[in-house]
Amino acid sequence: MGNPYEEKNFSVTDYLKFILPSLIGIVLLMFPFKYEGETTIVVALLAGKLTELLKPVLPTIVLLVIAFSSIMTLIYKLFKPNFIENNEYLKSTFSVSNFWLGTRIVGLILAILVYLEIGPEWIWSGDTGGLILHDLILGLFSIFLFAGFLLPFLTDFGLLEFVGALLTPIMRPVFKLPGRSSIDCIASFVGDGTIGVALTNKQYEEGYYTTREAAVIATTFSVVSITFCLVVLEAVDLTHLFGPYYLTVLISGIIAAIIMPRIPPLSKKEDTYYTGKKMDIGEDIPEGLTSFQWGTYLAVKRAEESSNIKEFIINGFQTVLDMWLGVLPVIMAFGTIALIIAESTPIFDWLGMPFIPILKLFKIPYAVEASRTMVVGFADMFLPSVIGSAIPSEMTRFVVATVSVTQLVYLSEVGAVILGSRIPVSLGELFIIFIERTLITLPIISIAAHILF
Repeated sequence: MGNPYEEKNFSVTDYLKFILPSLIGIVLLMFPFKYEGETTIVVALLAGKLTELLKPVLPTIVLLVIAFSSIMTLIYKLFKPNFIENNEYLKSTFSVSNFWLGTRIVGLILAILVYLEIGPEWIWSGDTGGLILHDLILGLFSIFLFAGFLLPFLTDFGLLEFVGALLTPIMRPVFKLPGRSSIDCIASFVGDGTIGVALTNKQYEEGYYTTREAAVIATTFSVVSITFCLVVLEAVDLTHLFGPYYLTVLISGIIAAIIMPRIPPLSKKEDTYYTGKKMDIGEDIPEGLTSFQWGTYLAVKRAEESSNIKEFIINGFQTVLDMWLGVLPVIMAFGTIALIIAESTPIFDWLGMPFIPILKLFKIPYAVEASRTMVVGFADMFLPSVIGSAIPSEMTRFVVATVSVTQLVYLSEVGAVILGSRIPVSLGELFIIFIERTLITLPIISIAAHILF
């Protein structure tokens, strides 16, 4: 049998089917630009505008979505109605384990309490449930809407195949991942960590990633956007150090990404596929071809298969509904509970105590105060900077701000999106991954801090 590449002559139109949608995807989801003095990307700007426009009614819409998700899941669990049972998409949305049913119901109860501001204030205050419902979820609701329809421009028209063929020689030996996973990383890096998780989940569901690969990418490559890094630095009053700060984030993040896939729990994940069968991601380059030629061939072939507009729109709707119905109740439940624990109890202070000797070993000033910030980031990534902003030492504030960004898996957003996705990572595993990331990056960040200060 001949080389498929040699037998296929593509027309200019075939190439454009790959190039144009991929360029649209890059511009909309990955291309940072300045708008009103802020660095942003098109999808985040659109989401922000929609959130602003719908702000008076959005909390009500979010409450209704969470209520619909919880009630339909309960109805399916109790009665198994035919219209859900016989519809593959509805069944996959509402057929969940008892744990996730419970999570959706808890999310609904908390959403009602916060929306109506009833019950104890520590549930619905602006630092706990109020922050989740009226701030975080509103932004995510809009981001999910646009990302659902715009992500296919990155995933369905050959860009992942093209980049994958080029980068597999680096990604496989270094990170134990397919080359296409680098796109997930870049999408998070310039846009939003949740976009990276949504992209990874979609690829996992379609059979492009194994369970292990999807878990590694979601917890290791859904990096923090440049914009959020600036917000964190502003909170600790160190904006003038953005260059060295971001370089430290990148170096420690890359080292964590090399180590994490090689240790449990991520190394213990199985290389099995969600669909049961592997999609060919074109990692074996035929003899006589360069990786560029092979990547272009795969990309154009993929774009040819994805030109059905009707299917594109249906898939977009399903992706959006998946994220709304599956993820929003989870963020409401886990995000609110984590923030209540962080704000109302000393649990995160206690969990931070083992870090006191470590911080003292690295000669970080105000080790006791800094230790309080080390684990609280599991609840929300912004909390360490808020708590750490009062520490007098610039060096310590630098360490706190940098660690909080390299920890990645916080429950009020990215962690809850992972838990609400199809990627099989449990809450306990997320916490272990969080601690491992902290222990790996803290020494590197401490060295950088001593060089800087």
